[in-house]
Amino acid sequence: MIAVRPGYALATLALFAVEICIALFVRDAFVRPYGGDVLAVILVYCGLRAVTVLRVGPAVAIAFGIAVLVELGQLIGLLDLLGLRGNGVGRVVLGGSFEWQDFAAYGAGAAIVLIVERMRRA
Repeated sequence: MIAVRPGYALATLALFAVEICIALFVRDAFVRPYGGDVLAVILVYCGLRAVTVLRVGPAVAIAFGIAVLVELGQLIGLLDLLGLRGNGVGRVVLGGSFEWQDFAAYGAGAAIVLIVERMRRA
């Protein structure tokens, strides 16, 4: 079922803008590779909550699962399999290289979501 939650929609747009800025302008060894991954899980979570009736637990699990699937896609060379290695948008969305540390970043993003949602309910 579809729901419209304006707060989550606004957060999704803001996070998307931050992710674009990171992708275009940040060239470091921490924010771009790991901060972007943390935010990616939060972005997907907010997007899911913006347009679905999913509750917190299922939405964060799906967001984390999508991140894990994207990372596993990097492990098997999904960009090359799809012929998208030269496509800038494809590289940004699907990522260019597999790193085990990214799973920790995804977990951190999921944990941040759970902490923030718990604080909102308190």
